[in-house]
Amino acid sequence: MKLSRRPRRVFAQLLLSQTVVTVGVTAVTAGLFLAPVSSELDHDAMQRALSIAQATATDESIARAAADRDVVAAQRNAEQIRLATGASFVVVTDLDGIRLSHTDPGRIGQRVSTDPEPALSGRSVTAIQEGTLGRTARGKVPLRMADGRIVGEVSVGISDDSIRRRLLKMLTGILLCAGAGLAAGTLATLLMARRLKRRTHNIALADISALLVEREAMLHGIREGMVALDERGRIRLANDEALRLLGLPEDCTGRPIGAVLPPGRLADVLAGRIAGADLPAVRDDRVLVVNRMATPEGGAVVTLRDRTELESLVRELDTTRSLTEALRAQDHEHANRMHTLLGLLELGRHEHAVAFISEQSGSHAVVTARIAEQVQDPHVAALLAGKTSVAGERGVRLALAPAAHLPDAVVDARALVTVLGNLIDNAVDALAAGGGGRVEVSLAAAGPTLLLQVTDSGPGVPEELREQVFEEGWTSKDAPAHRPRGLGLAMVRRLVERTGGRIVLDTGPLGGARFTVELPEALLTTQLAEA
Repeated sequence: MKLSRRPRRVFAQLLLSQTVVTVGVTAVTAGLFLAPVSSELDHDAMQRALSIAQATATDESIARAAADRDVVAAQRNAEQIRLATGASFVVVTDLDGIRLSHTDPGRIGQRVSTDPEPALSGRSVTAIQEGTLGRTARGKVPLRMADGRIVGEVSVGISDDSIRRRLLKMLTGILLCAGAGLAAGTLATLLMARRLKRRTHNIALADISALLVEREAMLHGIREGMVALDERGRIRLANDEALRLLGLPEDCTGRPIGAVLPPGRLADVLAGRIAGADLPAVRDDRVLVVNRMATPEGGAVVTLRDRTELESLVRELDTTRSLTEALRAQDHEHANRMHTLLGLLELGRHEHAVAFISEQSGSHAVVTARIAEQVQDPHVAALLAGKTSVAGERGVRLALAPAAHLPDAVVDARALVTVLGNLIDNAVDALAAGGGGRVEVSLAAAGPTLLLQVTDSGPGVPEELREQVFEEGWTSKDAPAHRPRGLGLAMVRRLVERTGGRIVLDTGPLGGARFTVELPEALLTTQLAEA
C-alpha cells in the first residue's frame, strides 16, 4: 500500500534547504580556512627551526667543538639550546656529516639520516623531512669558524606532534567560530522561514503554481475590471476588462495612474484621493462604478463595473415613469374635460360644446405641428414633443425659439438626443423644484456646424460653480435610490468634446442658466445643399 505524501509547506521547504545550504557553506568555509592554516603552521615551524639553527651556529664554542670533533662539548652545548628553545632536536655534525650531538646519545658518531651537503656547501635549508625522530620541520645552516671556514652543520628540528598540537588548538577556535556562524545562520533561516510562513499563510509549495494559474484564469475571466496598485500608486496588475473599460495601454504595468489616465474624477478615485463606495465615474462614453479597497501592504485593489447599458435602461425607465405620470395626469384632465363637455350638452349649449372641443384638440396639435415644422429630424422632433408634454405636466413650459430650425441632416442623432435630452432634463428638474417656469430650446445650422441652446428662467448657476457642474459625481439634487446623480452633464461634456465641439454655461436672457453647445461636423453638407 502506497502512502500519499503530505504536501511540503513553503515554511518547511525553505527551512530545510536553507539549513542544508548553511551547513554546507560553513563546512566548506572551515575546510578552505584549515587548508592554508596547516601549510602556514608547517612554514612557521620550519622558520622557527631555522632561527634556532642560525642562533646556534653563532656560538663559537660549538664551532670550535665541531672543528676539534669534541663530542662532549658539542653534546652539552646542543642539549642546553634544545632544552631552552623547546626544539625536538639540535644536531651538530662535522664536515663529514657525522653527528657530534643528538637527543639519543647512541646515535652520536653516526652519519645523519638526511643529506648534509647543502648546508656543508654554505646554504641554509628548510624542509619537512622524515628522520630517525619521525616527521619534523627542519632548519639546517653551515657551522663556521670566526674566519668564515665551514667546519660542520647545525640541524634543528620541530616535531610534527607539536605542529599538530598547535593545529588542534586553532581547530578548536575555528570550529567554535564555525559553530557560532552555523547557529546564527540557522537562526536567521528560522526567522526568515517563519516570516515567509506568515506571508504565504503556510500554503503548500505545490499549491503556489496552482494558485497562480487559478488567479490568472479568474482575473481574465471575470466580467468586471480589476486593477491592483502598489504602495506608490503604480499599476501592478490590470485584467483584460480593466484594459478595455479604462482604455489602458498593454504596457501599463509598473506605471502610475496619472501616466495612463487623464486628470479628472476617474484618476482621483483610482488613486484614492476621493473616498467612498460605488463611486460613479465617466470614461469616454462609458459610465463606470468604482470601488477601491486598501491592502495591508499600503497598496489597493480597484474594481470597475460597466453601468453604461444599465444607465441607459434606467434613463429609459425614468422617461417611461415620467410619461406614465403624464398620461395619468392627462387621463385625469381628459375626464374633467369630458365632464365639462357632458354638462354643456345637457344644458343644451351645443355651440359652446363644439368650441370647447375645437380648442382642446387644437392646442396640442398646434404645438406638435410647430415642432415638426421647425425640427425636421424625426428623432429630435420626437424627443422635443415628448419632453414638452412631460414638462407641461410638471408645471414647466418647454418651447422652441421662434427662429429655431434643424434640417434632416444630423450625422449622429443618438449623440444629439443624449446631449439635448440631458440639458432639457436638468432645466426642467431645476424649474419643477421651484414651482415651474419656462425652458426655451434653440437650434441653428451654420454649414456642417450645429449650434444649440437650452435656456431656463430658473435661479441659474453661480459663476464659481460653472466649471464644477460638469465634473462626475457633482450634483445639487438628492440622488434616487436606483441610480447615482452627477453623471448627465459630465457625459454631455465628454460627448461634445469627443466630437471636437465645446459647451459653455452662462446666464441667459430668461434670467436663468443657458447652455450653449457647438457641434462641428454634426450635419451632412450634401443634404443641406439639397434642402
